[in-house]
Amino acid sequence: MQVGLEEQVAPLQERIPVFTRSIKGGFRRFKTSMLVLAYTVYFLLPWLPWSRTDGPSQAVMFDLPGRRFLIFDLTVYPQDVIWLALLLFIAATLLFFATALVGRAFCGYFCFQTLWTDFYIWIESKIQGERPARIRLYRQPWNREKFLKVGGTHLIWVLASFWTAMTFVLYFGHAPDLLARFFTGQAATASYITVGLLTVTTYFAAGYLREQVCTYICPYGRFQSVMYDPETLAVHYDAKRGESAHGRASARSGLRTLGERHAKGHGDCIDCGLCVQVCPAGIDIREGLQYKCISCGLCIDACNGIMDSMGYPRGLIRYDSEANLSSPVPGKPRLHWKRLKIIGYGVSIVLMTAYLGYSIGARSSFEDAVTQVRQPLFVVLSNGDIRNRYQIRLTNKLPQPERFVIAVRDLPASVLDLGGMDEVVVKPGHSIMVQASIVLKPELAARTHEIRFSITPRSRPEEKRIESAGFHYQASQS
Repeated sequence: MQVGLEEQVAPLQERIPVFTRSIKGGFRRFKTSMLVLAYTVYFLLPWLPWSRTDGPSQAVMFDLPGRRFLIFDLTVYPQDVIWLALLLFIAATLLFFATALVGRAFCGYFCFQTLWTDFYIWIESKIQGERPARIRLYRQPWNREKFLKVGGTHLIWVLASFWTAMTFVLYFGHAPDLLARFFTGQAATASYITVGLLTVTTYFAAGYLREQVCTYICPYGRFQSVMYDPETLAVHYDAKRGESAHGRASARSGLRTLGERHAKGHGDCIDCGLCVQVCPAGIDIREGLQYKCISCGLCIDACNGIMDSMGYPRGLIRYDSEANLSSPVPGKPRLHWKRLKIIGYGVSIVLMTAYLGYSIGARSSFEDAVTQVRQPLFVVLSNGDIRNRYQIRLTNKLPQPERFVIAVRDLPASVLDLGGMDEVVVKPGHSIMVQASIVLKPELAARTHEIRFSITPRSRPEEKRIESAGFHYQASQS
């Protein structure tokens, strides 16, 4: 991986603006498709209606006051934090899996920074014109034209940043109501703070910092190189073909056809520089693999277009592996997935995804825990009876209130005292602590070492559970 001398001396040097040229091609279409899909999901999901009886009719909502996440028909409570851990593990492993196979493709097509930067560049090009026009506008002194075009660009950027932030906040409440309360000054203070911070950070990250976020801020760009193997596919320039013996040369008289170029020892690269002009990171892929490259493939589209216009074979810049490029006769690029690391990542993803699906599918309607109060272990009542106290914690995971019946097994029902309650009612997503006492005659207490509680939800008696806890009396006397 090559690093320029200027980066070693001054890694935080003043940013040189990158003005990208628009390009057409397969990779550009794929990037645009991902952008449209991501924006459609992000901006429209809070407005997607979803019928439910226990909350607002919104498909996805993070109900913080109610301590729950509503995701279509699934209600997630804090007690389900294991799902979040599994989801983060799957996401991280999937990222490593993709990187080992196709380099930084995630950065090039799916990263939020890439998606928003791409959109902001599109806005800039629509208002200020193509690359030459934007460069001219940047260099010219301030006048009416520059003020209107630059000012209009920043105004649209601010509006896009604001709606990005506003949409994020809409996930944390019923979107129509929250939007109305926000613009009438009745929303929570946290809403205004969040919208303000996200508007500013989105505006600067996508409008100003752009490639510097990937270069200096994002840690993934720094450590991703350790996940590269010689067989990893990444965007490469075929230096053997492009440079040949005497390097690249422009397509001038006597150097237009491949036969003329090869006869004089020049490679297929006509040094048009289009691959540099379309790069959102502003790098020259012909200098070799660089950590700034986000593998978006736009340079491939640019180079293939030039090769087509010249009548040369495509693939001078392509997704390929270092192992294939260094071979005497490079073959067709292909995914090298039969590697121990790749297989390990794949197996981990499949197993953890299956376990997450099973955990969600087999989820019970409630959680319970029985613990004995150990201070004191037991109490001898005035009539000689022995009392042990217990705490029974119940958590209702259903979207409606649930009634629980608590009883004891293998003992008379009269020995259980729940403070006069026949049933315990727990609200949706809430927990309750029930204080229970077991009172036994001395003879029965002497031969009782365990209490078995049965906990039965009224609406789902088939989910009845038996929980055990110790009973103390003899051990404390000996």
